[in-house]
Amino acid sequence: MKIFDLPIETERLILRRVRHDDFEPLFPIHSDSDVCRYLPYEPRDEAGMREALEKRVALDRLEPGGDPLFLAVELKETGEVIGEVLLFYLNEEARQGEVGYVFSPDFQGKGYAMEATRAFMDACFKEFNLHRICARCSAANTPSWRLMEKLKMRREADFREHELFKGEWDHMYIYAILEDEWRAHFN
Repeated sequence: MKIFDLPIETERLILRRVRHDDFEPLFPIHSDSDVCRYLPYEPRDEAGMREALEKRVALDRLEPGGDPLFLAVELKETGEVIGEVLLFYLNEEARQGEVGYVFSPDFQGKGYAMEATRAFMDACFKEFNLHRICARCSAANTPSWRLMEKLKMRREADFREHELFKGEWDHMYIYAILEDEWRAHFN
């Protein structure tokens, strides 16, 4: 699937394709052990972040089960990149996607994640014609599942000790929302 028209603009933010020059603002986020605590990788070193950034920049199509689309989240006022939102295209026939997000600790608690993720999910439903969007997180990651609930997603699964994650048993929540439910809440 071709990537939809960008950028996406909100009142305070611009969501756009990740660029090579985003290394400087993204590296501190992805190398922070507190941020990476709930991410599926350890804090990245410089080489690891450059490799991850290269994949983000090179992606030109979304394929079911393939690499996710990452968008940089930029403050309109300053042009500063404060985080990323992402979409995994899970299933073309069933029109399923999974969203995620990661933000700099310096910008958490200010409503930016809600604003960015809401605009991104809206575009995913409209532009990709998705039927269902899900998201998942560790049950210990309270800010993440609270965001999902603010986005009117429902908790569909509560997996206790379902797998080892970074050496410990993980307790994972899965949330989801259907397109018609989204439209009822946000249109």
